[in-house]
Amino acid sequence: MPTLSIFFGIIVKMYNEKSGKHNIPHLHAEYQDDEVVVDFEGNILEGSLPKGKQKLLLAWIEIHREDLIANWKLLSNGDGYFRIDPLK
Repeated sequence: MPTLSIFFGIIVKMYNEKSGKHNIPHLHAEYQDDEVVVDFEGNILEGSLPKGKQKLLLAWIEIHREDLIANWKLLSNGDGYFRIDPLK
């Protein structure tokens, strides 16, 4: 699963969707032993992160929604992906 960004200990990844396994565009984020799956509108689909880290992730998603959509399309077509700037 490609890593799109890392910030404040949060690792953001997205599966290659070429197989068509998933239908709702989403990402996976990990922080220590916690994992969350979030759609690009900021809705939690599964799991959770510590409250402060989850707020940072949701802010990052809002800022980079267009980049996330572009990466989803690239990965779905098997065309690779690009890294997205972290929060600073």
